Amino acid sequence: MIIKGGSVMDAPSQSGTPTILLHKGDLPADVTFTGSVAVDSETQGLDLNRDRLCVVQLSGGDGVCHLVQIAKGQAEAPNLKALMEDPAVVKIFHYARFDMAALKKGLGIDCGPVYCTKIASRLVRTYTDGHGLKDVVRELVGVDLDKQQQSSDWARDTLSPAQQGYAANDVLYLHRVRAQLDAMIAREGRQELLRACLDFLPTRVALDLAGWGEVDIFRH
Repeated sequence: MIIKGGSVMDAPSQSGTPTILLHKGDLPADVTFTGSVAVDSETQGLDLNRDRLCVVQLSGGDGVCHLVQIAKGQAEAPNLKALMEDPAVVKIFHYARFDMAALKKGLGIDCGPVYCTKIASRLVRTYTDGHGLKDVVRELVGVDLDKQQQSSDWARDTLSPAQQGYAANDVLYLHRVRAQLDAMIAREGRQELLRACLDFLPTRVALDLAGWGEVDIFRH
């Protein structure tokens, strides 16, 4: 793993070792993505009314991960917002519902268009209950992710190398996962069902943030 504080000009090593680039407060204006970008976030906890957004991870699927640290009290990240709302770039999440809500709550970002590998997995990997990122990446990519840093202090000013590596792994494989899931979805003829679920995500996020997070409004 190569950890740097740099710009998009820092390239991944020829050995395939991921490059991690650290940014404070926003994505640099010269960092661009074409077609799609894998995205994840780290918060202080899982209650968005209490726990703030701390880190946003992004990767173009090229072995480079950009980590954007969000400061306490920060309410804007213009370059990140422009990317997340760019209609020409698909944002690939695993469990988009939470990350979209965190970005909306923390930075006023309305993400779109969006692809969620967890939703796709639930629609097509019906032979298993294992739809966590670790399970999906292990089966579809053949990589066993280390999740030890999942519960750690993401609000600290200086992230440890272990935290940086964990955060990077959450986005580095999502392009490959999406490709595998799309092939399975097409094989089973569930493309329209997936599209309808993805189109509903902004409404699901709005319900979560408005207080209906634990309520199934479609129940009898």
